Amino acid sequence: MPTEERPLRRDAQRNRDLLVTAAREVFGCAGLDASLEEIARRAGVSIGTLYNRFPTRVALIEAVFLGPLELSAEHAERAAEFEDPWDGFVYFLERSCETQAADRGFTEVCSRSFPDAPAMDAVKERAGETFRKVICRAQASGQLRADFRLEDFDFAVSATAHPQWRRHLAFLLDGFRAEAAHPLPDAD
Repeated sequence: MPTEERPLRRDAQRNRDLLVTAAREVFGCAGLDASLEEIARRAGVSIGTLYNRFPTRVALIEAVFLGPLELSAEHAERAAEFEDPWDGFVYFLERSCETQAADRGFTEVCSRSFPDAPAMDAVKERAGETFRKVICRAQASGQLRADFRLEDFDFAVSATAHPQWRRHLAFLLDGFRAEAAHPLPDAD
């Protein structure tokens, strides 16, 4: 018989919420390797309270980023439903660039694997599989160059993860169009 988790006491829930909010801010600015002491300080709790609520860094990362990852997967699913395949492709790319340009921690979560947080990796896999379908639809429609690969998406997002992302993405999108395609060099 599974054990039910008891709800946290009000003060414990408040501390947990403060820690998640502080971690979102700190990870967003400084990345996933940011100081846990800084997160506890910003939350106004002791480092012991942080470790009591989140025994590992990965547990805290999961608490902060599982929701945003699920939102990203929902964006991919929405992109797959666009009537125009190119518009769906652009929609997902824009949402991804916008999120990652604003949040360094999210960018790092997307580029790392977390064996100790299988729920995060499962959501990332779901989003990746759905986006592969978006890519295939856009290629089948003749709008996206046939040699575009999922790895190119990773490059596009990382290349645009800064405040001027919209301008840089516009350049990249022009290059992704099938009508503008020229043969690409072999990957090294």
